[in-house]
Amino acid sequence: MDSETSLNLPVIDFNYLELEGKNPKWEEVKSQVFKALEEFGCFEALFDKVPLDLRKSLFVLLKETFDLPLETKQRNVYENPFFGYIGKGPRSPLYESIGIDDSLVLENVQSLENNLWPQGYPTFSKVIRDFSEQLSELDQTVRKMVLESLGVEKYLDEHMNSSTYMLRVMKYSAPQTEDSKMGVIQHTDAGITTILYQINEVEGLEIETKDGNWITYQPSPHSFVVFVGDCLHAWTNGRLYNAFHKVMMRGNEARYSAALFARPKEGYKIKAPEELVDEEHPPQYKPFDFVKFVNYFHTQEAQKHRIPLKAYCGL
Repeated sequence: MDSETSLNLPVIDFNYLELEGKNPKWEEVKSQVFKALEEFGCFEALFDKVPLDLRKSLFVLLKETFDLPLETKQRNVYENPFFGYIGKGPRSPLYESIGIDDSLVLENVQSLENNLWPQGYPTFSKVIRDFSEQLSELDQTVRKMVLESLGVEKYLDEHMNSSTYMLRVMKYSAPQTEDSKMGVIQHTDAGITTILYQINEVEGLEIETKDGNWITYQPSPHSFVVFVGDCLHAWTNGRLYNAFHKVMMRGNEARYSAALFARPKEGYKIKAPEELVDEEHPPQYKPFDFVKFVNYFHTQEAQKHRIPLKAYCGL
């Protein structure tokens, strides 16, 4: 269906939220979070704990990083090829990105810094780690609210301890035309959650609703978009919606963004708790390993299916 300009993402204010103990603000925001993730699979979060100067520093850093020679950026490699540098390709000619796995661990970020800037660039490590740490607080708050809403908060420690974070920074080159050009094809995210920040406020993100309409997200310097990933969708036995989204580019300005992905640690099996499986909610997915699923996710076979998760382990 065509985009509906009247549609907007739910906006949820996390500022002045007390994180300890039960309180009216917590219960109010928790209800809003769960409803939004059920209905939209995402929402816009107002979260001022990421300082403005940090966000500005990240923008400067990303421009300098993506201006590096291609052979330098290609030094960003991991054992899993989908965790490192992703360059422009036939399906996404405007897109490139750099992944920083375990981005809350300073030594890991410094390792990438040393690869990209052998002469040293300490601002890079500090900005990447600080930004990741601030967003991880928002992520953990959201996930705690989800588990409380489902009545399975007894799994909270296991849920958090079995996951880690990757920060992926992205650049979409300007298409130099007002005609819409594909930045990234429509997809769901494979991990647990994604928190996306559009750094220079260039539009492009579009999100599909359950009924097939598309919301064009209007970026704000003070907000982030929180997405349900395939793993959280499966872990909740389909209770939370994992929304398709894409990036469409227009105009003469490049788009820079950064996304913190929470993902399961290698070897951890994604399986819905028994409390979330009953006659009304029969099991939807077989238990699966995240890394093996990611490897499948990027195959040509997976691309034949609108929903790779169902093709991989659906019941």
